[in-house]
Amino acid sequence: MKKTSTTPRKPARQSATAPAHAIGTQPASFAIVGIGASAGGLEALELFLSGIPADSGLAFVVVQHLDPLHKDIMVELLQRCTSMPVVQISDRLRVEPNHMYVIPPNRDLSILHGVLHLLEPAAPRGLRLPIDYFLRSLAADQQANSIAVILSGMGSDGSLGLRAIKESAGAVFVQDPETAKFDGMPRSAIDAGLADVIAPANALVSRILDYRGHAPMLVTPPDLSLSDADGSALDKLVVILRAQSGHDFSFYKKSTIYRRIERRMSLHQLASIADYVRYVRDNAHEAQLLFKELLIGVTSFFRDPPVWEQIEADAIPALLAAHPQGAVLRAWIPACSTGEEAYSLAIAFRDTLDRLKPEARYTLQIFATDLDSDAIARARAGEFAGTIASDVSEARLRRYFVQHNGGFRVCKEIREMVTFAPQNLVMDPPFTKLDLLTCRNLLIYLEADLQKKLLPLFHYSLRPGGILVLGSAETVGAASDLFSAWPGKTRIYQRRESSPRTEPVDFPASIYGGSRKGLAVPIPAANAAQPGSANVQTLIDSLLQQRFSPAAVLTTDKGDIIYISGKTGKYLEPAVGKANLNIFAMAREGLAGALNEVFARVVREQGSQVLKGLRVGSDGGALLVNVEVHSLQEPAPLRGMILIVFSDQPAARAKTPRKGQLAGAEAERMDAMTQEMQQSREELQRAREEMQTSQEELKSTNEELQSTNEELQSTNEELTTSKEEMQSMNEELQTVNHELSAKLDELSQASDDMKNLLNSTDIATLFLDEQLCIRRFTNRITGIFKLIPGDAGRPITDLVSTLNYPSLAEDAREVLRSLVFREVQVSAPDGRWFTVRIMPYRTQDNRIDGVVITFVDISVSKTLERALRLSDERFRIAIEHAPLTVFSQDHELRYTWVHNLQPQLRSGDAIGKTDADLLPPEDAARLTQLKRQALEQGISVHTETTAHLHGITHYYDFFAEPARDHSGAIVGVSGMAWEITEQKRSESRFRQLLEHSLNAVACHQVIMDGGMPRDFLVLEVNPKFTEMTGLHDVVGKRQSALASSIHPFNADLFSACVRVATTGKPEHMEVSARDGAQWINCALYSPEPGFFISVKEDITERKRMEETLRQVLSVLQRRTAIPPSQAGAAASLEKVLQDAHVLLESGMAKHTSRPGKAISDAGDNQEKQS
Repeated sequence: MKKTSTTPRKPARQSATAPAHAIGTQPASFAIVGIGASAGGLEALELFLSGIPADSGLAFVVVQHLDPLHKDIMVELLQRCTSMPVVQISDRLRVEPNHMYVIPPNRDLSILHGVLHLLEPAAPRGLRLPIDYFLRSLAADQQANSIAVILSGMGSDGSLGLRAIKESAGAVFVQDPETAKFDGMPRSAIDAGLADVIAPANALVSRILDYRGHAPMLVTPPDLSLSDADGSALDKLVVILRAQSGHDFSFYKKSTIYRRIERRMSLHQLASIADYVRYVRDNAHEAQLLFKELLIGVTSFFRDPPVWEQIEADAIPALLAAHPQGAVLRAWIPACSTGEEAYSLAIAFRDTLDRLKPEARYTLQIFATDLDSDAIARARAGEFAGTIASDVSEARLRRYFVQHNGGFRVCKEIREMVTFAPQNLVMDPPFTKLDLLTCRNLLIYLEADLQKKLLPLFHYSLRPGGILVLGSAETVGAASDLFSAWPGKTRIYQRRESSPRTEPVDFPASIYGGSRKGLAVPIPAANAAQPGSANVQTLIDSLLQQRFSPAAVLTTDKGDIIYISGKTGKYLEPAVGKANLNIFAMAREGLAGALNEVFARVVREQGSQVLKGLRVGSDGGALLVNVEVHSLQEPAPLRGMILIVFSDQPAARAKTPRKGQLAGAEAERMDAMTQEMQQSREELQRAREEMQTSQEELKSTNEELQSTNEELQSTNEELTTSKEEMQSMNEELQTVNHELSAKLDELSQASDDMKNLLNSTDIATLFLDEQLCIRRFTNRITGIFKLIPGDAGRPITDLVSTLNYPSLAEDAREVLRSLVFREVQVSAPDGRWFTVRIMPYRTQDNRIDGVVITFVDISVSKTLERALRLSDERFRIAIEHAPLTVFSQDHELRYTWVHNLQPQLRSGDAIGKTDADLLPPEDAARLTQLKRQALEQGISVHTETTAHLHGITHYYDFFAEPARDHSGAIVGVSGMAWEITEQKRSESRFRQLLEHSLNAVACHQVIMDGGMPRDFLVLEVNPKFTEMTGLHDVVGKRQSALASSIHPFNADLFSACVRVATTGKPEHMEVSARDGAQWINCALYSPEPGFFISVKEDITERKRMEETLRQVLSVLQRRTAIPPSQAGAAASLEKVLQDAHVLLESGMAKHTSRPGKAISDAGDNQEKQS
């Protein structure tokens, strides 16, 4: 027998209604809280523990995903957060209240009879699900005393265990995903609809304590003997559920409903069912939650492995053997929940076919139905959490599932074998002609009467020899004449061909309404107008007041009573058996026969009839009754109705018989008998006349009936043979319609999503089929191809494009042939540029069905690219003609790019090398230190440095800064080095000139304030300046503070300095002290805007010589005054004096300009070097 289960230690499972002793377990008197946590769980556990009192009366078991190779310190960490003992679990440790137990690494945990057991993990690391494993064990062992808590963690471990907890009437508490560090496990539990309470970790404990505080008051009694008040409240709750959900739970076992209700009552802290009914009535959402609670689907793949072993080994081979020529086998799984059992059957069938390898072709069509539409939607999706790895073998996972969103999805082959549809087993028609029907763990929730009616229905649905599979706690019971059991304890039965039953099969409509059928008031015929009861009463009361006063009834033309007026008890009485309000069934003895005949005549003739002196049996003897039967024509609302009026016939007063009067009493009896006999003769005569009339009518119709009888017989056989096929086909079509409707909704949603996606991307897109004809396009494509919606189906070669791309069609064909996408950049005559990308169009099953062409406008990118290229070219030219070295290095200071390296080295030789490989050690160490500073400190470095190449010292203005990636992390260093060797030499010559100059030289910077020059700052002076002024340490001081000590500082000199610093044109002027004791010749030059150089020369001696010469000339002119007669001699003398004066002036000018010109030349030299 082939084994289908993959987990060697799957915990025992049982239904919610199975007693605890079914597995030999006596639940503890206190609740055990199983806590599942994973990534981020420590923080959540600490918050959870902070709210647990030391005497909570609960036991806590923590199960985590722990590294098997890492030393566990969880006990120490958790002990700090609580005063109750925290213990690491050892094998066979009994659970005590007010303790916390922590699972050790590399172990799985189970519980039996309140004792913890450690096991070696069977699944490989990475596939273990310890939380699921323990919660399943906890649910089976502790039943309603089991509580599950799911905290922060990734994945979906715990979901299967939570289902087991819910099945066992336990409670599930889940951390709010918004507060969880990792929300995978909490969201998985919530999405599965298993969470009873969702709250932050620190609030879960108080909710658990509130829940347990109310739980002891709600112990389900074994016999569920509810009080009248509780029973009435329970019935009201069923009515509310029916109104809210449309589904009737009155056929569920009261214990099942009560167990689910008491859980909800505990969660809401309600003490009675009546309180809960009021809560549900005021909160519609609670009714939906209770509905989901009652529909909790407890299922898993290959649940109860022995059953699946026998299905694979015996059941499926038996079905194949019954159809040796091959066939399409049909299976039905009612109450399929989320589809695990349906998919398990499909997988088992495929495995059996692979094992037996039959020559004939067999397929299996599985119909899976459930009352819960949400569960059907999840089943249709075929997506399951990764936790199914504990129930499905690794080989089956590889073959029948694909990994999807961290879980698994059934493959297309298995999915297409199953058709899912919502169905109410009690209300909707069943599937027929089935080979296999699997209804496991559903009957145990239903009342015994309904179970007895469903089993014949299953027998009707199965073909001869069909197989029925029930749950481990279910049997066919009294229907053993319909099914024969297979050997073993797997609850597998085969349809038995028994003798026909006397009672008909109860189809769903009769199953649901059978108990109410007899209570219904008969409905009038279709052609009879049936007024409302209030309206009838008004009309009849008015009519009786006008014409009658005795008792009367209003009926339809079929005799169904609509209204009763007055006391009719003497004439009518309820019929025995089912309630029946027909006048003929309720007429007393002596009235029925005569009334039947007269009633028919009145209906036929639309008139009135009167019966007098009818002897009607009554409780006190017999009465003589007059009966009037009228066919009503007015008022209009009562037209077609029959009014029957009863009245008593007056009788002579009976006297007490005396002696001698016996003959008179006898005579009276004889008269009564004679009257009855005469009445009987009249009735018999009327019956004969009616019979003759009926015989003539029957003869006239008999021939017609005989003529059609043969046709009906010929078609009846065809209808009989095709009835079941049509019914089955109709059911299948309805099921397929649900499936197609769901698919249509999905396709419509996908189409809308794609349309919105294409429009939102604002990219011109063109879809072509395999013949390169247009299938679809976006609005933006009309700017490239002049397309309208009517162009769909046209070949692309017929279209005119605005692009310079004549080979578009050829490239599309090449992509179809090679299945390799193509991308090109093309231009348009109007200057636009596009990136054209051609890709194969792949369907969901990876079939090529055309191409997709996208046109992305890159005009802006092209413009920026051209601008960037031009900028790069300018930059290249600039740095190639400048003494500049630009570089980039990685984190290890290896060159990754370098430009304009020293002519002695080639740029290509530096790539991948460091400064130590290229420069002398001393220079390399200096540069490396500067770059390390930028790299490690993350700062920019700007300084002057030197390098020695071939014995020559080179000077550089060096700059370096850290290079960062997109995230801001430092990945290297980049910078540049500007060679300033010639500038340094010019500065050196300039300084030498300053040092040896015979004039006082000072460099100044103009100080601006509010856009106006206010003062000068002394930047540098030479020794002659210090000698001339006697001032020391003047560098960095303002000129205004030194003016009085150096030379007179007047407005003219200040203005001249500003003009020179602003215009760059040199000037010179002579200034003197106020007393004229000293004269200075000041020459001004500007090396760059905002700066000027002053060259000062002491010309006091020259000024004295000029003054002396002027005085001498003045004396000579006075003394050599010559009369006019000697004018020639005088002119000669004056020319001599003028020549002497010019000679003096030229000598002084030459003396003054010589140092100034030298300084100016040096300044011009330096400016050219810069």
